[in-house]
Amino acid sequence: MTIKNEDKQIIEGLGGPASVAEILGYDKRGGVQRVHNWLSRGIPPKVKLQHPEIFLNPPQPPTGKSESA
Repeated sequence: MTIKNEDKQIIEGLGGPASVAEILGYDKRGGVQRVHNWLSRGIPPKVKLQHPEIFLNPPQPPTGKSESA
């Protein structure tokens, strides 16, 4: 999986570009477009470092595998 795909999954997992823009405190008008661009360009490294709690250790979706073996 490429970095861009991982970033896209993170954004979608957080509720999409509008939700991420709101979480980051970006202006609603330009912020949503800015985050939407990250779906194809990837999240800028500077933004990841400014918000490591959001982007560097995102919650992982369940894989469907059972915990008990």
